[in-house]
Amino acid sequence: MQQNNKGHRVAPMFPKTPAPLSSNPIPSSSPAFGTPAHTLKPFSIAPPSKATILPILLPPATLRPLAFRTFTKKHSLTLASTALQELATFVGRHCGSAWREEGLAEKVLEEVARSWKNRNGGVIVDGNSPELKEILKTLEGNMSAGRIASAPQLARQGSSLALDVAQESHHSNTRLGLRPATRLTREDTQASFGMSSLGMDEDEQEDEGPSHPRSWLKVVHAFDQPRMVYNISKKHFERDSSKPSLMPPVSHKTTLFRNRYNVIHQRLLRNESFQSSAVATTKGPPSLKRSASSLMTTQQTHKITPISNLLGRHGTHHMLLGMLSVLPTGNLAINDLTGTIPLDLSHAVAIPEDSAWFTPGMVILVDGVYEEEEESVGKGLGASNGIGGVIGGRFQAFFIGQPPCEKRKATLGVSGLDGGQDHTIGGGFGWIDFLGVGSERAVGSKMRRLERRLLRQTQPDPDLPSRGRVVIIGELHLDQPRALQALRKILTAYATEPEGSSPMTFVLTGNFTQHAVMAGGGASGGSVEYKEYFDSLASVLTDFPTLLHSSTFVFVPGDNDGWASSFSSGSAVPLPRKAVPDMFTSRIRRAFASANAEAGDRNGTGGEAIWTSNPSRLSVFGPSHEIVVFRDDLSARLRRTAVRLKTSSSTADPDAADDEPPPDSDMLNDADVEMASALENTDTMDVELTTTTTINPKNSKNSELSISDPPAVLHDVHTARKLVKTVLDQGYLCPFRHATRPVHWDYAGALHLYPLPTALVLVDPTAPPFALTYEGCHVMNPGPVLVTGRRGVGRWIEYELGGTGRVRECMF
Repeated sequence: MQQNNKGHRVAPMFPKTPAPLSSNPIPSSSPAFGTPAHTLKPFSIAPPSKATILPILLPPATLRPLAFRTFTKKHSLTLASTALQELATFVGRHCGSAWREEGLAEKVLEEVARSWKNRNGGVIVDGNSPELKEILKTLEGNMSAGRIASAPQLARQGSSLALDVAQESHHSNTRLGLRPATRLTREDTQASFGMSSLGMDEDEQEDEGPSHPRSWLKVVHAFDQPRMVYNISKKHFERDSSKPSLMPPVSHKTTLFRNRYNVIHQRLLRNESFQSSAVATTKGPPSLKRSASSLMTTQQTHKITPISNLLGRHGTHHMLLGMLSVLPTGNLAINDLTGTIPLDLSHAVAIPEDSAWFTPGMVILVDGVYEEEEESVGKGLGASNGIGGVIGGRFQAFFIGQPPCEKRKATLGVSGLDGGQDHTIGGGFGWIDFLGVGSERAVGSKMRRLERRLLRQTQPDPDLPSRGRVVIIGELHLDQPRALQALRKILTAYATEPEGSSPMTFVLTGNFTQHAVMAGGGASGGSVEYKEYFDSLASVLTDFPTLLHSSTFVFVPGDNDGWASSFSSGSAVPLPRKAVPDMFTSRIRRAFASANAEAGDRNGTGGEAIWTSNPSRLSVFGPSHEIVVFRDDLSARLRRTAVRLKTSSSTADPDAADDEPPPDSDMLNDADVEMASALENTDTMDVELTTTTTINPKNSKNSELSISDPPAVLHDVHTARKLVKTVLDQGYLCPFRHATRPVHWDYAGALHLYPLPTALVLVDPTAPPFALTYEGCHVMNPGPVLVTGRRGVGRWIEYELGGTGRVRECMF
């Protein structure tokens, strides 16, 4: 009994010293059933302090100034009226009457603008778009007292809110009536929610992409390029959603010309020479000619007159923008979207003189006087006259010029150094994805950083050749054995370079045969003979497995290549034209597969052969570098179809040219051209026509090849400048009549040069080889591989990515 009593005294019912607290937040007297030892102290979780928001009806006009500063001035976005209505309703409902005083609406609009830009929604914010509704729905769930609440970090895509696992457990404890163990916090309080949080992990995302520079090379075929149409009402480019066809309805032909005119017209309106000043204006008719007097401080601006507005304005001075065409009577005319009028070029002078070609099918600027016919005065409008038809009378032209082109940076709204700290983005079409590789504003800055990391900073030795080189080999006739010898010599020069410094791309262009073999030309071997020529090319490429493994070879066809030449017999085929069929190039593909297998390519970074269309585009690092490759005899076709102006006869006679005063005499000073302000770099093209590097294994004394006749060099410079200015000012690769050079109507968008590419490879054997820069676009013409008139000499161009090209020659 005593022992039992002692046992009771050891474990009294009410101990004097408190027992140590258990780590279990819910102490239990019976662990088997989980019953609490004592009643838990009740507690209440204080709800978050939430101020009372009184919703108001906010008129859109009241919110418009703040929305304009946020969307347009800061983010270069255009806010539609429907979007302004949606934002006004949202701000009035969730921010209340304090939307202006406490700056609540400004933060909401800022977050909406950032999320819209990161979703790549476009430059126009539409209230009916699902993107804006999704942004507002996400934003509504994170609004507290008119402010954006401290929500957990969002997912990387920004499409839905994602809570951390630990935070989910804390919320579940709170719903069960338990005290939360920790306090809910954000990992990054300064990162905005939504897509704007992408800026935190830019370096981390760049490391996730391919590390090889050639992995960022994309060849865009003409038939796969997005088809863009300019909308004059929205002043914006829109993607044509209709299905293209090789045999479209006839209305698509009208759409083709209308789109060409609208693109050039809006480009002119963005030019300073065609923008009227609100401060000071000059009186007098607009003209392509201006006074050279230094006393005239106000520059005269120009205004384009529609052709239909010439009715009843006899003897008045106007400037027209339209397409040069030929009437059924054989006379020249100019037509725009409003009408057509006969054109008299008997007294017209080119501005600048003899600087470009003018052929029917081009969109040109004409300055002159409208003269109404006497017999047509007082007559009514007939079926073919008046608005939409041929206007009576004629337009006496005094000056004719090409519409000035626009630099790529101005079109995309990019200013400052590429990738530098002062790299800012303004207006323009930077949000438009013209090639399907990403727009300038979405991925441009990231791609420039990636280019510096992969090409510039990882170069082991600055003396070694750069990996960002593009080797451009001109017209390669495979049915000429000497052409294959020249190609072998060129490839040998690059195969002997140090390992890891091979060029990124080799571009080989047609015609791959001298005659249309598929149509019975040459030896009339047909398709069998045509395939044998490519088999001989494969045998040459097989001797260079290193280049096949480390470079990408791009093949662009010509007019003599199949299948198009089988029915055209080598004449002009419709553009764009498809690539050479795979059945002729199977052996070349096997050569690349064998080279990659021997090198043990496991990461998929081996070389490849790409047979593309004509024209085609090479995109390197997204929108950072765009290279257009086009094979056509442009120079010869321009000479055949060009209109002879007043000064053509005088410049063609060399004896008469010697008697004339120099171009910068007083005669030209009296008639100073206004195009000097619109075409700033017309006379400052950087031209390279002579060879910079010559490979001669036989005789070192002949290592430097130069042209000894200075007049020939000057003539080649003038020819190159004239060709480049014509093509780039037109912004179109085929500025001819359809009877001269047919075009597939639904795929004509692939021929546009807007915005200007960073480089244009214009393979034209009828023009001298050159490499020059005009308005920021570097234009190159390698010409044929075999130099005409010089036996045993091969020529090609080596282009440095983001730099300039140089004409190179070798002797074999």
